[in-house]
Amino acid sequence: MKTPPLLAAILLAASASAAADPADPAEQRTLPLWEAGIGAAALTMPAYPGADDRSNRGLVLPYFLYRGKVLRADQNGVGARLLNTDRVEFDIGFSGALPAHSDDVAARRGMPDLGTLVEFGPRVKYKFADFGERGRLRAELPLRAVIEGRGGLRRQGWTTEPRLVWETRGDGARWTLEAQLGAVFGDRRINRYFYEVAPQYATPDRAAYRADAGLLLVRTGVSGTWRVDPDLRLFGFVRVESYSGAANEDSPLLRKSTGTSAGVGLAWTFARSQRPAYSNE
Repeated sequence: MKTPPLLAAILLAASASAAADPADPAEQRTLPLWEAGIGAAALTMPAYPGADDRSNRGLVLPYFLYRGKVLRADQNGVGARLLNTDRVEFDIGFSGALPAHSDDVAARRGMPDLGTLVEFGPRVKYKFADFGERGRLRAELPLRAVIEGRGGLRRQGWTTEPRLVWETRGDGARWTLEAQLGAVFGDRRINRYFYEVAPQYATPDRAAYRADAGLLLVRTGVSGTWRVDPDLRLFGFVRVESYSGAANEDSPLLRKSTGTSAGVGLAWTFARSQRPAYSNE
């Protein structure tokens, strides 16, 4: 199972930037407008939400960060930031999910593959608590259109993931720690994509099933970074998902009530601009 280079590069860029970018907007203005580097990561995750098969990957890829006033490629993904105040931020961003080939997933054997998913749409972030050295708390509400790339492009519905995010930094931003709690909801189309079994794909061990819109999963996780020196950063994350109470927990394709993902890696910056971020404001 191959990792799409664009999505993998975004992952590495996000991990590198999370260690580099301070939370204070005034401090962010002193950062380079762009940075380029190379990263490596090892990842393990469910093949799809609720799968009992896993996907394990190792990545070595270049990454690029850009901290423009509007256009950005940073720890939040690739997109456009349209509003940024002390409390509220509104942007349009992109994210993605990796493919799963049905030959590698016992529950889906004989069914169509799950292709590369690209998600894009608006997101509102509200920063409602600042605890000083103990960190900051914000709420996020993204709404994403889901596009599948498999033999062409096709729309696969909508998702939204309201979540709470707490972040803190220490030792002069040498290390960062972030924790989040959220829930992912999908319309009927994306739930069908993951969990519906059409009659022609039914088997004695996999009954036909009609999927409904609603809750996909509840997710919590922590991630952290450590800056070894100005050019080298280490990062890691652990994420736990619960599918109990999901709209399609009776689907024969939803095999587990929980799932975990984890990853570790490093990012090395070999070039950066002399021009600071937002210097064109």
